[in-house]
Amino acid sequence: MEIHFTIAFYNLENFFDTKNDPYILDDDFTPGGVKDWDESRFRKKTKKLARTISKIGEGDSTLHPILIGMAEVENKSVIESLLATPPLKALSYEYVHFDSPDERGIDTALLYDAKHFNVLGSETIPLLVDNESGERDLTRDILYVHGQLHGEKVHVFVNHWPSRRDGAEKTSVKRIKAAETIIQKLEAIQEDAPNCIIMGDFNDDPKSKSIQRIMDTGGFINPMQALLSPNSGSANYNGEWNLFDQIIISHSFLNYQKGTHSFKKAKIFAPLFLKEWKGKYKGNPFRTYAGKKYLGGYSDHFPVYIILKENK
Repeated sequence: MEIHFTIAFYNLENFFDTKNDPYILDDDFTPGGVKDWDESRFRKKTKKLARTISKIGEGDSTLHPILIGMAEVENKSVIESLLATPPLKALSYEYVHFDSPDERGIDTALLYDAKHFNVLGSETIPLLVDNESGERDLTRDILYVHGQLHGEKVHVFVNHWPSRRDGAEKTSVKRIKAAETIIQKLEAIQEDAPNCIIMGDFNDDPKSKSIQRIMDTGGFINPMQALLSPNSGSANYNGEWNLFDQIIISHSFLNYQKGTHSFKKAKIFAPLFLKEWKGKYKGNPFRTYAGKKYLGGYSDHFPVYIILKENK
């Protein structure tokens, strides 16, 4: 029997604890903040996220996801709460996380099943971009993890690129710089890096200039490209679907040599329980908040995933 494994990415939508950190802009996500974010709401969200993560790839995979990149986690505390929550509590997940300079305090992280993935090294790669005034735009670092997936060396980049808040075209240069930052790292590790996975919320679609900058290196395929349509994506803004959440893989995952991993398929994980089930936004991700209004959902993004087969 072929053994298939899930590798996923999930933007958790403002996964904050309830404590006020004086060094970041998290006041809204406190019991006294405008969103009334309290322990009860935090626990409900944590349970929902834990359930979702355990099910990503269900039906396509032999077991739970073995690697999960995450965006919009505030700190180690929320990750540890997540891993202490059933059904994740019963699994052998560990994590890699660093605090990044983002003003809101939202970071990226990587969960991994220690039975399947061994971390050899990890670091943050600063994204050095400026705002209009010429000052550094304090955005998320790129998380880089070097490890072994069933003994095969793999290089993983977890991303949450600068947003489009000030306009897609106006901010495009920042995301292109993020792509170039990854390419610089790839060049530095070239001799040791045949297997690369670049995942994240890129705030750009597969055909955007920033993603194409990575594809122009000639070393990658983007299996997510075929998943975006007018009727489907990983997030919906103003009635339009986007596929900002993607997992890009190196060509090496197309081989079938013994001791390697082969790409099988890519999907958006969008079961009914993650969707709005009625009204104007039916079919959209069932989010935690709509502005200040608490909806009690999961996230404003669907997870995405790829399936790999271990070649024995």
